[in-house]
Amino acid sequence: MDFKLELVLLPVSDVDRAKAFYAERAGFHVDVDHRAGDAFRVVQVTPPGSACSISFGVGITEMAPGSVQGLHLVVADIEAARAELTGRGVDVSEIRHLEAGEWHPGADPQHRDYESFADFKDPDGNTWVLQEVPRAGTGA
Repeated sequence: MDFKLELVLLPVSDVDRAKAFYAERAGFHVDVDHRAGDAFRVVQVTPPGSACSISFGVGITEMAPGSVQGLHLVVADIEAARAELTGRGVDVSEIRHLEAGEWHPGADPQHRDYESFADFKDPDGNTWVLQEVPRAGTGA
């Protein structure tokens, strides 16, 4: 039996601002923007290459805006991913990597899986982690 995670709800305070951030700055694809009166709106966006989407809106969650922390975006090349996001105006932290259990600046020199990270926040403070897994770009 497969259990495929396809949608994560994200609490935001301003749906239009969040949609602009994710579509225009983060480069996510807008899949759905549906309204049913003033009490319900759902926007679904998907990161490039992802099988899982995020959804935010009005009337879809009671979580506090900014309360989702540490969603991971796995990328094959963390330096290229960071450059793309910063080039689109996203404030992304410097890249760091783990070595012997301690943080060091820059990407892991050997680009080993799960060793290099960078972070960014959406306008509400929901946080995202870029995590480098070079094999992610190979379809493996």
